[in-house]
Amino acid sequence: MAVRPGKEMRGRIKFTMIAVILCLTLISSYSLVNIMVVKGDEYQSMASEQQLYDNVVTAPRGNIYDKNMKFLAKSATAWTVYITPNGINNLKDEKKQETLRTLIAKNLSEILGEDYNDIYEKTKKRTYYVTVKKKIEKTVADKIRKFISDNSDLEMTKYVGLDETVKRYYPNDTLASTVIGFVGDDNQGLAGLESWYDNELTGVAGRVVAAKNARGTDMQFTYQKSEEAKQGNSIVTTIDSYIQYVAEKYLDEAVETEHVQERGAVVVMNVNTGAILGMAVSDDFNPNSAFTLSAADQAKVDAVSDTEEKNKLKSELLNRQWRNKAVSDTYEPGSVFKIFTAATALEENLINVDSKFTCNHTYVVAGNPYHCHKAAGHGLQTLPQAIANSCNPAFIQIGQLIGAETFSKYFEAFGLTQKTGIDLPGEATSYYHKLADMHATELASSSFGQTFNITPLHTLTLAAAAVNGGYIVQPHLAEKFLDSDGKVVKTFSDTYKRQVVSESTSATMRQLLEYVVQNGAKNGQVAGYRVGGKTGTSEKVAKMLELNVKGLYIGSYVGIAPIDKPEIAVLVMLDEAMGGQYYGGAIAAPVGSKVMAEILPYLGYEPQYSEEQLKNMSVSVPELVGTDVEAAKQTLANAKLSYKVMGTGAKVTKQLPVSGTSVYKGGTVILYTDNEEEATTTVPNLIGLTVSEVNAAAAAAGINVEFSGNTASPDLKAYSQSIKAGETVALGKVVTVNFREQAEADIAAD
Repeated sequence: MAVRPGKEMRGRIKFTMIAVILCLTLISSYSLVNIMVVKGDEYQSMASEQQLYDNVVTAPRGNIYDKNMKFLAKSATAWTVYITPNGINNLKDEKKQETLRTLIAKNLSEILGEDYNDIYEKTKKRTYYVTVKKKIEKTVADKIRKFISDNSDLEMTKYVGLDETVKRYYPNDTLASTVIGFVGDDNQGLAGLESWYDNELTGVAGRVVAAKNARGTDMQFTYQKSEEAKQGNSIVTTIDSYIQYVAEKYLDEAVETEHVQERGAVVVMNVNTGAILGMAVSDDFNPNSAFTLSAADQAKVDAVSDTEEKNKLKSELLNRQWRNKAVSDTYEPGSVFKIFTAATALEENLINVDSKFTCNHTYVVAGNPYHCHKAAGHGLQTLPQAIANSCNPAFIQIGQLIGAETFSKYFEAFGLTQKTGIDLPGEATSYYHKLADMHATELASSSFGQTFNITPLHTLTLAAAAVNGGYIVQPHLAEKFLDSDGKVVKTFSDTYKRQVVSESTSATMRQLLEYVVQNGAKNGQVAGYRVGGKTGTSEKVAKMLELNVKGLYIGSYVGIAPIDKPEIAVLVMLDEAMGGQYYGGAIAAPVGSKVMAEILPYLGYEPQYSEEQLKNMSVSVPELVGTDVEAAKQTLANAKLSYKVMGTGAKVTKQLPVSGTSVYKGGTVILYTDNEEEATTTVPNLIGLTVSEVNAAAAAAGINVEFSGNTASPDLKAYSQSIKAGETVALGKVVTVNFREQAEADIAAD
């Protein structure tokens, strides 16, 4: 039987209950006051944020122009496709939910080329906004709009939408890609000028804030606040698109012809200002699809089965194709560096043009033998002869005259211990012998350009200083900044760091380098122009030792024109040529010659041809279609061209080669006078033939030839032809034949 509490006990319980209730009421009241009064603003803000759609409007990046205001990079309108899963999830009709999900996934996957299942899963997410694809083109965006319109009965605007944004566009595809760089999905510069000047190119983002209800759709009342995006500053560069094209054309040709394994580079610079007019790197990429490998590289990746190794290899290959070899790689310059050694010794009055040096093939320094490339040695030679012969023993002797201390002082003065400071990311640092480590053997090898590493840009700037009056220039790519209205907001002035040698020394160097091209590096000659230059061939000793292989070389050349009043310097570097030739004089100098032959007339320099050069000049084929046959014959005779008439008509109905085509003097123009079929012939093998032998073979086969490279020397041999031997072509077809002298080795031996 339960015992009922007494009166006193009941009173205590009642009191306790009242006390508890009172405490709970006080706590609740305090919380309510705290929410409503103390933290009212905070919670109100949170509630407001749940009802606001805040969209950042991407600002267009500034444009990148070449020096002639041609677009290298620009921003265009693009669109981001998005879906609103919450709009679907909040529907009460589950059948309609599924209908919408499958319809959206099917159509968007087909239009965008994306995975169906991936999009379907995105429609199920618990969120208002999910990106499906960024930066789509207008044609694709229009298809999305049509899909939305065609399904208006399902209120598709509530579930699929487009946000306007910007997309970076590179109108010239691969042209100057390693210089320009590219941007990522977030519109941030990731390489090249896009990265270096990212802050200037990046604009100020805009913003749109609009009211939304709990379902994420527009509320009945209107609330929208917007801030317009502001375009970034544009950059006018020093790059000339035509010069860039020429540099890339002949670099790619050489890389293919000479089977270059580790890429190559061509840089064209104004020696007086440091302005980079062209910078070509082989195996370049398309910045419009920067993360796409070349077909050859992708095949390498596809051949790897392990996922981790596959991803690692792809990353390595992507970084390789983005890497600017002219800026980010160092190399042993080889005999090109003899420009430095000669200029230093001349400036210190240690030698002059009449100084003589003896070469008996081998020269011993501290017990170590150094060999000349010429087995019999060069005997007694003057300074001009020594540099034209690219004689290592002679330059070791010059290096000994200079001494380690002075050598190191000028090495620093020429800017070789520091980066050039070019406005590109990833510039490499030199590796060199410091004075404390510059012993007799290091001095000997350094004097002819081995056992230290500099960048191709270093080589170019030291060569420029040697001929421009002695001034170290600042290599640069930016010329000026423009605001969104096209007004100049900043101009970059040409920077001279310091004068390292005198004008008199520079004048002597100009004479020496012209002598080199006339008597040594003959493949660097350019018909109609006075050119100076120096070749180099360096052994990749470290890599050869690492891999236990032989025959890895870098062939290089620096050409300067007009040498009597220098303006343009062209550097060519070909890394690991495996086509049979690897000397700089044989593989790099012809590239420099071809580049200069096209850009010098373009820059307004008129050629002055010698009689010997005129003999081997090509002529332009005149327009003959529609003229009387007899008149056409006379026109061709006046142009020193032969002819062959096909048919019996009185007028020329067709001609091969067509008008404007360059052919060698004495070439044959085929004149068709009726509608008969084109006559054909077989291209002969022209490789290894002299100029006269090529002409004879071409005439016999009924083809025309266009000569490329130095054609004035009697010792020239053809080393490549634009159409392979054995191919069937139209009678009169023009075949471009490249000639070069079998250059004496300028290799830094042992």
